[in-house]
Order: sequence, then C-alpha cells, then structure tokens
Amino acid sequence: WVRLVESGGGSVQSGESLKLSCVAHEVSSDALSAYSMGWYRQTSGKGREPIAGINSNGVATYAVSMKGRFTISRDNAKKTVYLEMNNVKPDDTAMYYCAADPEMAGYSFLDPQRVNYWGQGTQVSVSA
Repeated sequence: WVRLVESGGGSVQSGESLKLSCVAHEVSSDALSAYSMGWYRQTSGKGREPIAGINSNGVATYAVSMKGRFTISRDNAKKTVYLEMNNVKPDDTAMYYCAADPEMAGYSFLDPQRVNYWGQGTQVSVSA
C-alpha cells in the first residue's frame, strides 16, 4: 500500500508562487519509479479536478485548463513529486491532492476514477 504525504500548502497572495511536494512511503524507490504520479485539486462541493501527471519516464501530461502556470516534476530517488504553481489566482484556492498509480499514465492518469492511491491533501488559499 502506497502512502502519499503532501506538504507546501498555505496562504499566499495573488501573483505569488508556491511549490507543493508529495513524498511516497511504504514503497521502494525502484517500485515507485514505475508509477505515474500527479496532482489533483478539489473545492467544496465539486469533484476532484486533474492538474497534471508525470509518468515513469518523466513525461508530463497536463489537463488542458491547467497548462501554463503549473509545472510538475519528480525525483524518483527521493520518492517525491512536485507541483510548482506560478502567478497564483484566487480561483486556485483548493485542497491539493497527490496521486499515484502503477498502471495509469498519460491522459488515463487524469481520470480520478482510475487512480489507486491518494494523499490526504494540502490546502492552498490565495487571497486577492
């Protein structure tokens, strides 16, 4: 069972940058290197919205609406996936969730129904 722990959330002002991290536990680096990892976000009353995924080869896939201000990366040795958020806006206020899956990749990974492992989330609040 893969346990994902997010960090880096907080309260920021519009226009600032923020970098989220997610560390995977209960899994070896070798095993995790074969997983796709990524990020979703969720606001109250809405479903989980995909942001981006990155596959075992480091190829990133972004949801169409998320292209431009978000950058995903991973460090397999540290078992960590990152999400860099630039020029944040109040609409970016949400709970941000890390996700991982051993089989889904590319746009398949951006379907929350198909992803197996989730973190507990880290809150990002952006003020105007």
